[in-house]
Amino acid sequence: MSVLSYRSRWPGLIVGLMLGGACLAADTPASAPAPAHDMSRMWQAALARKPLAVAATFDAKGRLWMANVSEGRVMVSHSEDQGRSFSAPVAVNQEPEFVAAEGENRPKILLAANGNIYVSYTTSLDTPFAGNIRFSRSIDGGKTFALPLTVNDNLESITHRFEAMGINARGQVYLAWLDKRDAAAAKKRDEKYTGISVYYAVSDDEGKSFHAGNIKAADHSCECCRVAMAMDTDGTPVIAWRHVFGKNVRDHAMLRLDGKSQLVRLSHDNWEIDACPHHGPSASIARDGVYHFVWFNNAPERHGLFYAHSSDQGKSFSTPFSFGNFQAQASHPHVLSLGKRVLVAWKEFDGALTSIRLMQSGDGGQHWSAPQVIASTSDTSDYPLLLNNGDKVYLSWNSVKEGYRLIALPEQAQ
Repeated sequence: MSVLSYRSRWPGLIVGLMLGGACLAADTPASAPAPAHDMSRMWQAALARKPLAVAATFDAKGRLWMANVSEGRVMVSHSEDQGRSFSAPVAVNQEPEFVAAEGENRPKILLAANGNIYVSYTTSLDTPFAGNIRFSRSIDGGKTFALPLTVNDNLESITHRFEAMGINARGQVYLAWLDKRDAAAAKKRDEKYTGISVYYAVSDDEGKSFHAGNIKAADHSCECCRVAMAMDTDGTPVIAWRHVFGKNVRDHAMLRLDGKSQLVRLSHDNWEIDACPHHGPSASIARDGVYHFVWFNNAPERHGLFYAHSSDQGKSFSTPFSFGNFQAQASHPHVLSLGKRVLVAWKEFDGALTSIRLMQSGDGGQHWSAPQVIASTSDTSDYPLLLNNGDKVYLSWNSVKEGYRLIALPEQAQ
């Protein structure tokens, strides 16, 4: 499919691609650093913008924590009243950086059981499409943050971005991201390499440091679709991403990061496209150990949003369930599971309003409620995120016109 036809069918997704961070095809030539005057303009534009992409999570006391970006700094604040007001923000990085904070390339924030606060984000470098994975922690309840460290051990000016972060009950911190080092090395050898790679890193000391040597999870990932991560009940991270199968089929894969599992193909929609859709999957693992996934594909025969689950750690999957209104550009689904209760939220656009729609299942994804609109805007907006505070579930959503909203969702499937 050409870029032109892709744009005509999915204008909203093209905007997301333009704003959500650079997308680099594997065969794109390496670029020289931008001229100084161009970088100056880029910095001015970056500092002037107020990115919509925010991350949010609840701590054990029910406080809402948020990470957003302002003037080149990742800022962390918290709310005691469910998002109606926030504390004075604290900068994670004291020195401004060109932080990628749009669409699928947002900063991440997680709270550990011991109260530590972990933040990750991607910085863009002078070379177009290049970036680094950055990480910091606070051990004093968000009053201060450690000097951010670069997690990727390959420091070439190439793609390292779209990171996902997770913590398990043992306190281990995992980061997984898309990485171009293998594609770059293949190019130097004049060899073909489709897509890029997925790498990850592990910290066993509560985020103070990461193991020496990043670990490759998979070759041939799509170039710029977000990576999803969820923790299994045994503390093993499970990641999902858009993968390049065969010549150029952009379906989805999952992998348990236990050092021995093999890549599993998650979707079989057979979307063949010589471009990156900038539209990654979402994953959630329930307390009963069932894996829940949602994704977008635009293949001629199978297109739109899909849901599937696995009760055997990815050895088999349920028949994918199609949802959302394809004609209304249904996109960017997010899934959250709490035992047998599963919720999915996504965006749709009717030509005037962008709405967030919600469907729920009370039996582990076997049956679903009719979709209902839970929020809308007539202006630009972020992608939806689902959060839980215990068994209470919320929509976290930011838009230009209405600002940040934390919306309590119905208790039961309708």
